[in-house]
Amino acid sequence: MKCYTALLLLFCMALLSGCSQFLFYPHPTLVRTPADVGLEYRDIQFTSRDGTQLHGWMLPATTQPATASVLFLHGNGENISTHLGSVYWMPERNFNVFLFDYRGYGRSAGEASLDGVHEDAERAVSVLLAQPEASGVPLVLFGQSIGGAIAIHTTASSEHRDKIKGLIVESSFSSYRKVAREALAGFWLTWPLQWPLSLTISDAYHPGRAIARIGETPLLLVHGDQDTIIQHAHSERLYREANEPKELWIIAGGRHINAFNSIENRERLVQYLNGKFK
Repeated sequence: MKCYTALLLLFCMALLSGCSQFLFYPHPTLVRTPADVGLEYRDIQFTSRDGTQLHGWMLPATTQPATASVLFLHGNGENISTHLGSVYWMPERNFNVFLFDYRGYGRSAGEASLDGVHEDAERAVSVLLAQPEASGVPLVLFGQSIGGAIAIHTTASSEHRDKIKGLIVESSFSSYRKVAREALAGFWLTWPLQWPLSLTISDAYHPGRAIARIGETPLLLVHGDQDTIIQHAHSERLYREANEPKELWIIAGGRHINAFNSIENRERLVQYLNGKFK
């Protein structure tokens, strides 16, 4: 019993010393490049606001000028090489795509933190806008899971806010603390501690509050009704807090960040974006 208690205390102390770190699961190795799936691309090396070196890929639309330029903000695991499947199909549908790794992920230096990844996203907006393909083309932010939360805050607070003409958020959450409580509640060892441990996570970037500040930027929320990682109720809350114009797609049978594995949903998204920008 004493051994069990000691292990529990050590576990809790580790969480309390840096509970927000459970949000990030980076992997340093790129398992493929866009060339492996037949895409033209450019490696982009750039520097975040605090000097951290970051890495991304620019995927130009196959026909120029593009309908829009998409800044893709990936989820909390692995790196851009494993999230490429979410957007590789967009260049042939006439969209530029810039995807990059937050600090600590892939070829990007540093260690992930909430403050840091938001700095990285803001810098990535500037980098995409500076690409020759992006000149005079509408800018859309597309974030999945934690990337969706980052995209919401970036859209609301970016110094380039007037240039962001659309926001797509898939399988994201309405509050860092709330989603942390739900994750902690799913494990018997942390269930009794879900409230105190969740309070160690900053809610300074609270998506539910930020989404009300994106103004009239067109918003599309997408969430699978079978998502076992983040409940679709989070997207429903975000939808209620947002201003018009807004749409909410609840995908029947959809799981976490897999809506656009479906050709039907890809076509639906293309039609949505063409309706905004063509």
